[in-house]
Amino acid sequence: MTASPAGPEWAAAMRALAAQCGRAPSAHNTQPWQLRYEDSGVGVYWDPMRALPVSDPTGRDLFLGLGAYLETCLVVAAGAGLGADVVVDVDRAARRVAWLVPAAEPYATRFTANDVASRRSARGPYAAGPLPDDVLDEAAALVEDAGGIRHLPARALAPLLARADRWMFAAPEVTAELREWLRLRPSHPRYAQDGLTDRALGLSRAEAAGLEMMLRPRVYGTFRRAGLPAALAASSRGLLRGEGTALVLVGPAAAGPAELVALGRALMRSWLALAVRGLATHPLSQILDCPATAAELAAMLDLAAHERAVAVFRTGRPLIEPPRSARRGG
Repeated sequence: MTASPAGPEWAAAMRALAAQCGRAPSAHNTQPWQLRYEDSGVGVYWDPMRALPVSDPTGRDLFLGLGAYLETCLVVAAGAGLGADVVVDVDRAARRVAWLVPAAEPYATRFTANDVASRRSARGPYAAGPLPDDVLDEAAALVEDAGGIRHLPARALAPLLARADRWMFAAPEVTAELREWLRLRPSHPRYAQDGLTDRALGLSRAEAAGLEMMLRPRVYGTFRRAGLPAALAASSRGLLRGEGTALVLVGPAAAGPAELVALGRALMRSWLALAVRGLATHPLSQILDCPATAAELAAMLDLAAHERAVAVFRTGRPLIEPPRSARRGG
């Protein structure tokens, strides 16, 4: 396909690429995007049932994920020789984020649909050693039109991650929302569709069964005040203790939905660049969700008053091949 026809043909061509576009990342793997195909373009909306109103009340992760999805659509369309562009048009009442529209030429990108498919999140151990300077420079260059990248040793975030996890598991509403998106056994009816599987979390069968038991409403309600949050948080202990690199995406402090969409597109470009090099990522969003650790991270990075961290993740070469995450329709 070498042309980008307006009208039904173009919309049909985009529809044929939907499964590949759906490999975009999203918080808790909720895949919140919804598409409405029209002759003039494809409306990109979000499903409120796939948002995270408790743990993401401002919509930061929602709009970052939608931005990553839009960038993925352009990359996949370009690989098919289909010209496409994005018109950001956020309407909270309609729950619309943007339009995908025909373009005279395919999107200019060095990434491919294969790069999209090879991108992985990995929660397990990474090879020792910091990222080389050229990798850090590339990651920074790919986001400079929307924000900036800061880096620091992953171990520096270990105390923040521990406190953020305890905060998360101590909050009944946050824990309940997380529980809705956990798929801890293959028999779960949506195991192959969405959410966080035991494999994606790097849990053994015994660990997954233990987590599932501890998060049952009756068990959680009984033991929440008796140290259960600390026990649950212990599952991430040691993840950041070794050598490695954490990257932080920094944007404007007053970034609204449109700016967050742009930051999400930039984040996707940096993740694709890491994937090309065989590197994986592990989002640590709970550090930003917890007000105390978010403030401590800002102080650690010496952020100015007009700046804020919008995404934090560790990255490196996984020692264990990470699984392919579940996707709706594929």
